[in-house]
Amino acid sequence: MAFKVYVDGQEGTTGLRIHEYLARRGDVELLRIAPELRKDAAERARLLNAADVAFLCLPDAASREAAAMVSNPNTCLIDASTAFRTDPGWAFGLPELAPGQREQLRRAKRIANPGCHASAFILLLRPLVDAGLVPATLPLSATSITGYSGGGKKMIEQYQASPLEPALTSPRPYALTLAHKHVPEMMTHTGLTARPVLLPIVANFYKGLAVSVLLHRSQLPAAATPEAVQAAFEQRYAGERFVRVAPLRDVATLESGFFDVQACNDTNRVDVFVFASETQILLMARLDNLGKGASGAAVQSMNVHLGVDEALGL
Repeated sequence: MAFKVYVDGQEGTTGLRIHEYLARRGDVELLRIAPELRKDAAERARLLNAADVAFLCLPDAASREAAAMVSNPNTCLIDASTAFRTDPGWAFGLPELAPGQREQLRRAKRIANPGCHASAFILLLRPLVDAGLVPATLPLSATSITGYSGGGKKMIEQYQASPLEPALTSPRPYALTLAHKHVPEMMTHTGLTARPVLLPIVANFYKGLAVSVLLHRSQLPAAATPEAVQAAFEQRYAGERFVRVAPLRDVATLESGFFDVQACNDTNRVDVFVFASETQILLMARLDNLGKGASGAAVQSMNVHLGVDEALGL
């Protein structure tokens, strides 16, 4: 018997890609709303409560409204907004977060999908905080370069317009008020108590994302050698299907002299790197911001919750 799945907000970038993942599967029956009823609360509520799994691909306020419509205790909600990512009543949809996270996702009926920048940052820092190699009180700065698809339909239209506005031809840092919406979940799910600085940069390519965090060894415990950091990643992510830990000071990357931000595109994979000198350690993680950074992560959490092959459809 097929699982019934409904995507509320299926017209957006995340919703459309979830539909693409699921349309190929024989174990899923996609529930669809008639175009003229997309904003009809009663019809949306009916479909939400008819689903085994419902994805909310909506703005924060609309996600809260949709979640309040669900009265069926068997419906599992997977929310793609920032509304519930630090809510203790919602499981965080990152199976690789820590031991026991998959069991939480199996039991949960409310799952908050991580943000794209946050996913890469958390996968870099959580193992090191847990291992005592990065103090929870350490102030950190992260730079994240991303393709323009993360900005949604309006930004995609801007970058795909012809002729292209001159300002869009070069990378554009943003979130200059230092209040990016991913920062709260970056703290909550790494265990950091000092608020990190996140500087995201959007550039003229469609998708792909890389987060970089620079550590000064003088600010770390003596045990936090590059080899120990590498070992912490290898131990935490051993056996993970969607996390690849590159060798310390990855030779192939160093030989080229440049880091390929788009190398995980069209996958659900995260690549983790450690580069180091005598005095500094550079952590880097890359992913497809529309895959493991959004829709792929949501489908992966659904698979874990339903108890099917975690990679099904991905």
